[in-house]
Parts: sequence; C-alpha cells; structure tokens
Amino acid sequence: MLYLHHNNLPGSIPKEIGKLMSLTKLALSENHFTGSIPPSVGSLSNLQYLYLNDNNFFGSFPPIFENFTKLIDLFLHENKFIGYLPHDICRSGSLQNLTVRHNHFSGPIPTSLKNCTSLVRVRLDGNQFTGNIFEDFVIYSKLNFIDISHNRFYGQISSNWGKCPQLRDLRMTGNDISGTIPPEIVNATNLGSIDLSFNHLVGEIPKEIRRLTSLIKLSLNGNKLCGSVPRELGFLTDLEYLDLSANRLSSSIPENLDNLSKLHYLNLSCNRLSQEIPIQLEKLNQLSELDLSHNLLGGEIPSEICNLKSLEMLNLSHNNLSGLIPRNFEDMHSLSSVDISYNELHGPIPDNKAFQDASIEELQGNEGLCGNVSELQHCNVLVSHKHGITKARKIMFLLFGTLALSIGLIGIFIAFRRRKRDSHEEPNNANNQEKFSILTFDGRIMHEDITRATMNFDANYCIGNGGFGSVYKAELPSGDVVAVKKLHSLHASGSGTTTYPKEFASEIRVLSQIRHQYIVKFYGFCSHARYLYLVYEYIERGSLATILSNEGAAAELNWSKRVNVIRGVVDALSYMHHDCYPPIVHRDISSKNVFLDLEYEAYVSDFGIAKVLKVDSSNLTELAGTYGYVAPEFAYTMKVTEKCDVYSFGVLALEVIKGNHPKDFLFSLSTSFVGNMNIALNDVLDGRIPPPSLEIENKLKSIMQVAFLCLDVNPRSRPTMQIVSQLLCN
Repeated sequence: MLYLHHNNLPGSIPKEIGKLMSLTKLALSENHFTGSIPPSVGSLSNLQYLYLNDNNFFGSFPPIFENFTKLIDLFLHENKFIGYLPHDICRSGSLQNLTVRHNHFSGPIPTSLKNCTSLVRVRLDGNQFTGNIFEDFVIYSKLNFIDISHNRFYGQISSNWGKCPQLRDLRMTGNDISGTIPPEIVNATNLGSIDLSFNHLVGEIPKEIRRLTSLIKLSLNGNKLCGSVPRELGFLTDLEYLDLSANRLSSSIPENLDNLSKLHYLNLSCNRLSQEIPIQLEKLNQLSELDLSHNLLGGEIPSEICNLKSLEMLNLSHNNLSGLIPRNFEDMHSLSSVDISYNELHGPIPDNKAFQDASIEELQGNEGLCGNVSELQHCNVLVSHKHGITKARKIMFLLFGTLALSIGLIGIFIAFRRRKRDSHEEPNNANNQEKFSILTFDGRIMHEDITRATMNFDANYCIGNGGFGSVYKAELPSGDVVAVKKLHSLHASGSGTTTYPKEFASEIRVLSQIRHQYIVKFYGFCSHARYLYLVYEYIERGSLATILSNEGAAAELNWSKRVNVIRGVVDALSYMHHDCYPPIVHRDISSKNVFLDLEYEAYVSDFGIAKVLKVDSSNLTELAGTYGYVAPEFAYTMKVTEKCDVYSFGVLALEVIKGNHPKDFLFSLSTSFVGNMNIALNDVLDGRIPPPSLEIENKLKSIMQVAFLCLDVNPRSRPTMQIVSQLLCN
C-alpha cells in the first residue's frame, strides 16, 4: 500500500512506479501532480484501489486495464483528462466505485461499463459523454448512487431504473434527455434523491410518485412538464427539497403540501400556476426558501405566510397579487431577502429588515407602494415599472412594424440608482431630490440632462463608435455618469414611415429581462423624431479590445486580472444560457463587447443582436457577429444555439491570454482534432507582462485547455457554459 494523498506533491508520476508489483492500493489524490498517466501503471496487476483524483493530470487516459483483474475502486475525478474512457475499464468484473466527474472525457460509455453489474457507486458528471440513455445502462442490482449530470446523453429514461432495488440517488440533470418520466421508476422504493432537472422531459409528473416514501429531494425543474402539481406529492412526508420550477405546470398549488413538515426548500416559479396562495403553507415550519415567482397567482398575500418563522428567502414577484402587504411580516425576524416586484400591491411596506433593505428592483412594478425604502421617504415614489413595460411593448411593436412614432419623446428609466463607490457616504438632499425626479419618471428632464451633458452629442464626448451608432459619456447634474449609445440616423421608407433598427428593439427586450453583476446595467432608452438612444451604466476603463491593443494598459492587466476577466465572462454567459428561461444567446461575444471597470471586473455589453431562443423552434436567423469570433457552423446552418457563444468565448479566452486575436490557433483547430492539440502555455502567453506564478500558471493552463474544447468544430462536442463554469470558476 502506498498512501501519498493530501500533500502538495508536484510533478508527474515516475514511470518506475510500474515496478511496485505488489501494490494493492495506490493513493496519489489531492496533490499537484500533472502530466499524463504513465502506461507502466498498467503493470500493477494486483491493484484493487487506485485514487488519482484532485490533481492536474491531463491528456487521454492510457489503456492500462488489461491486467487489472482485481480492481474495486477507481477515482479519477477533478482532473483534466480528455478523450474516451478505455473500453476495458471494468475488465475486472469486480469494480464497485467509479468516479470520473469533472474532467473532459467525451464519447460513448464503454460496453464493459454498461454491463458491469458489480457497480455500487458511479459518478460520470461534468464531462462530455454522449449516448442513448435508454440503451447505455442495464439493471444494476447493487447500485445505490449514480450521477451522469452535465453530459450530452439523450433518449428516454428506461423503466429499468425501477429494477435497481438498492438505488438511493439518481442524478441526470443537464443532459438532452426527452420523453416522459416512466411511472415504473417508483419501483426503486429506496430512492431518496431524484434530480432530472434541465432536460427536455414532457408529460405529467406520474401520480405513482407517492410510493417513494423515502424521497428527500426531488428536482424536476427546467423541463417541459405539464399538467398540475400532483396532490400525491403531499404523501412524501420526508421530503426536504422540492424544485418544480421552469416547467409548464398549471392549475393551483395543492393545499396538502402542508403535510411536508420537513420541507426547507420549495420552488414552483416560472410555471403557469393560478388562483390564490394556499394558506395551508403556514404549516411548513422548516421552510427557509419559498419561490412562487413568475406565475399567474392572484388574490392577496395570505397573512398566514408570516407564520413561517424559519423563512429566510421569499420571492412572489411577477404574479397578479393585489391588496396590502400583511403587517405580520414585521414579526418575521429570520426573513433576509424578499422580492414582490411586478404585482398589483399597494399600501405601506412592512417595517421589516428584508423589506427595508430591498432594492428598487425587488419592489418595482407595484404602483401604490409607499414607505421608508432605501433613500426614499415619500409615498408613491416607486417606479410603476409594470406600466413602463407595457409602454415598452407598445414601442417595440411600433418599431417592428416600422410605423411612424408621433408620440414625441418616450423614455423609460429603470431602477436608475447611483453606483456608490463609498458605501459609507451619506447622500445629501440635492442628490435625494435628483433621484426623486428620476424615479418619478420625468423622461423629458432626463433627456434634457443628457443632451446638455453631451453638448447635444458633440464629438468631444464620444468615447466609441460601432456599426449601429456612437457611444457618449454623460455626467448628469446629480453626479451620476452614464454611457449613452446614440443610434445612427433614422430613415424614412418610401411610404413615409420611419424605419427603426431592429437592434434597438432587441437590446431593449433582452436587457429588460436580465440582471447580472457581470452584465452592463441598462437604465433606459429614448425614442424621438430626432434622437434614438439607449442609456447604460458607465464602465470606466472601456473595452477589453482597447486595453489589449494599448501597450501600457495591457501591461497593467496582469495575469490574475486576466483570469478574473475570463471568469466574469463565463459567469455572465452561464447565467444567460442556463439561468434565463428561455435562454439568451449573445451572438457577438468579442473583446470589443467586454468592458472593464476600475477594479478590472468584466462586464458583457452590446446585446443588439442577442437572440432569445424559442424552445420549440429551429431558431434560424441571419448571419451576425464579429468576424473571427463567429462559430464556423453558423455560416452554413444559420441556426443560432448557445454553442455559438461557447465558440466565441473560446476565441476570447485565448485572446486574453495571448494579448491579441488567436487567428493562427483557429486555423490549426479547423484542421486537426482538439484532443491532438499539443501547445505549450509559454507559446501562448502575452510577452508584454511578466511570467505568471505557478498557481496562476496552472489556472491559465486550465483556461487554455477549456478554450480549445470550446473551439471544437463540432458544436455538439463543445462543453456548455455551465460546464465551463464548473471547470474554471469553482
């Protein structure tokens, strides 16, 4: 036995290790080992336990299993292995525990693994495996845990999973699985956790689910499930976590969910649930998070909700709730976060810390609210954003129809609040008054302030030019600084109507739906016979492209800052692709559309050609984007998918490391297989800044390897941004 795990050992495994012929257990996990696995490991014919996890190994895993006739445990997780799993990985016939999660493995599941009935615990999650889920797994009589999440498995879930008597944990989230949930799955009566989220499941939740009385966690969110929330869920009295969000569930919330006395998380958001919130939910004494947002719920907020003394997070936004907010909220001392935006609520805001600390975004869209919120001390000052959105929709309809606008100046300024650099600074009365004028939606005054601040869009205030317009810096009387993108002149058609660029409406539509720390904040727009512009948060250092093209600025952008920039972009794209429903594809990820602030935090900008994906559509569109960043398949398929952004991110990541556009690598990748790319990091590094430390060097190697995966010419072989996020940001 050789145990060297949990140290700080660097370097590679010496090939001489193959001489330790008596080894039965080899533990090298949780070190800093790198390089590939030497084929000499295959000489260890007595090996029963092999632990190589949590290192920096990379490359293809060698075919060393021919002599492994006794192997019981194989842990390869948290490395950077690529390629296929060896076909004889389960040759021993005694393999019980297999964990290869969070690598870059791809291709089909080996036949030896499909038929390995000795398996007890399997983790394949966070790779790029593909194959038909219906065919790839048989009946495993001893299996108690399996996680195949975040891969590219497709097909329907087999009823055979119900014939695994020991199965307690079944995880398949983030694949391309379709079809219905087979009722036979409930025959695996020991199931304690089921996660089938973020797939393409349809049909109803089977009523037979009531038989899974040991179930603790059920996650079916992010699918296309329809019908009602089954009352049978009320019989799962051990349930602690229930997420049915982002489906197509309708009807009302079952009253008998109050039987779930152990439930601490309940998410039914983004469905089509209607009627009132059942007062019976007050019996969920352990509930800490409740999300019912983005539904069609009506009536008043039941005061009984305030009996949930353990509740910390409450989201009731985007419903049709009306009436007063119950005063009982003042007694909910555990409540730390609340969102009641976009309802029809009125009256005073409760004197509760969660409500008093809520942002404007979490309260807006309720015309009659009043109370002491943030800097606001007056009644009826919260933006009636619901009416604003209605106006915006009308405007967008006019834009798409290219009808003449005769309504003069139109503007919407959404949650326009100053970014305070000093959190201890107390706003003076003048600033309060200015914010008050903004929040009461006086578009004409705002327009006058902007035109005055830019001297009627004088060239001296122009800070950038693009294909659709010019960007100006405007310092308002309040001291707020904004960026104003003024679109090129409007054109009259032959019929005398005015034509508005569709990019204008697209950017309004997309940016009104999203909010993320690494996406440039959108404050509003103005549409007028003479002016057409959008107003954004001002990002001080400008675009990444400008910084990389300037010797001095590029030298200031050191390696740790560059790693942070890449992570910010990853976070933003992962949010757009996986946390927005429907997903949003930017379509123009490039260095000119990533901006850096004074702290070198990255912000994704320019959503003029972004596309909200239609879930049940082919999403065909015209060619768009910046040359050198557009995915190769887009030119001939004209189909936009999230993988278009993944490719563009791969280009951007290499550009940040190189300091310029990686066109030479793109040519190499177009003519060779990604797995064959053998490029040293030193050949890529920007020579304008000092070499990175060992720690940063390892991070850059990871980024480069992931970037190459993102640049695969086959879009199906590229990782999702969610997987990229797991690989780089965790």
